[in-house]
Amino acid sequence: MEIAEWNSQVRRGILEYCIMLLVSKEARYGYELVTTLGKWGPLAATEGTLYPLLKRLQREGYITSSWKESEAGPPRKYYSLTEEGFQLMEKMTEEWSKITEAVYQMQEISNKKEKAE
Repeated sequence: MEIAEWNSQVRRGILEYCIMLLVSKEARYGYELVTTLGKWGPLAATEGTLYPLLKRLQREGYITSSWKESEAGPPRKYYSLTEEGFQLMEKMTEEWSKITEAVYQMQEISNKKEKAE
């Protein structure tokens, strides 16, 4: 497996989680999500990646959308979490903490082993 393929698989689930985190506090429009995610290079996503993900999350009932007038152009479609979305995000947060702690511990074991050799 090449690193690009591995990275793509890892990012897929993480990106969904990050989008849910971003829309959990306040409604955001699509391009705003793209630019916000772009601030963290590894999380950067194109509109071609983001909008199908938003559509799927909406179809599954985790996010909702509404149109709002914009001061700087045409109306924008804003996304926010539903109650089901909040529940899923909380579960994802718990799982993410478990996963990152486990990986961190494995890295520590690996680093100790390397130093001992």
